[in-house]
Amino acid sequence: MPKVSVIVPVYNVEPYISKCLDSLADQTLKDFEAIIVNDGSTDNSQKIIDDYTKAYPNIFKPFTKKNGGQSDARNYGLDRATGDYIYFLDSDDYIDETTLEKMYNKAIEKDFCIVASDFEHVYDDSNQNKYISADVPHDLYTIDEIKSLMINIYGVTTNKVYKKALFESERFKKGVWYEDIEILYRLLPHAKTIGIIKEDLYKYYQRQSGNIMSIYNAHVYDYVDNMNGLVEYYKNNDLYDEFYPELEYVYVRYILATFIKTAAQFEKDEYKKAVNIAIENVRKTFPNYKKNKYLRGSRKGFYLKHFNKFLAQLVYTVKKKRNKG
Repeated sequence: MPKVSVIVPVYNVEPYISKCLDSLADQTLKDFEAIIVNDGSTDNSQKIIDDYTKAYPNIFKPFTKKNGGQSDARNYGLDRATGDYIYFLDSDDYIDETTLEKMYNKAIEKDFCIVASDFEHVYDDSNQNKYISADVPHDLYTIDEIKSLMINIYGVTTNKVYKKALFESERFKKGVWYEDIEILYRLLPHAKTIGIIKEDLYKYYQRQSGNIMSIYNAHVYDYVDNMNGLVEYYKNNDLYDEFYPELEYVYVRYILATFIKTAAQFEKDEYKKAVNIAIENVRKTFPNYKKNKYLRGSRKGFYLKHFNKFLAQLVYTVKKKRNKG
């Protein structure tokens, strides 16, 4: 049984996948498997996968499936993973050669359920690369520490290693965008301990593809659907009362901040529609959120507490000016 199963969903990433697979082939940890799930690519990604599998048959386990999206590909990999721990790597990103060894050693050091690392935003111009914190301040051993973490944690799954048992009854939500945020907040209440490595072990490539959200895309509304589904999950799994302040803050933060700022790239009429949907959902789901303890003493808290249509218009104006600049 391998120590770690790395799950790599692949869809039309021919220009990037070799760097990703090279980073796996070069790992200092040798006892791991890389489950490569080709999710119906129509470019030459499969040929590259075949070449690496032939060169490194003890590492790469290739699979092909009909296109179903990244969540479906990750779930497909989870169903076939045999490692003690799970690590997700996107096929246009890559990792430091020591990543799996450091993450695994940290995980078994004190039996952590999740271990996170900081990461790096990587650009075509290396002078623009940025060190990004995972916003995990230190190793966490209590439920109160994990509750506090839920307020600020960077909402991605790809810079973390997880005990496989966390996914025993959990899978990514299919057919949506922003599925990382949704599943991360389903997993966190079940994690008894979380470790952190303060190194940029995950390399998150920033594609220079222009403003792809400048036109309407219905998937932006997945933020709202995902947050509403998360509330139902907490209710159905007897987590709602225990995690109420944290869930309330996360819900409001992602709908009034992240969702609104993403929707601000739409044309004005669609943006107004998004603002109305955001306000209506918050009012219906957490009508008394302005009393939330996590809103105190921060600029983000002030923004969330005082959010209204006038402030939404200001967000829209600033976003449009930045895009033109």
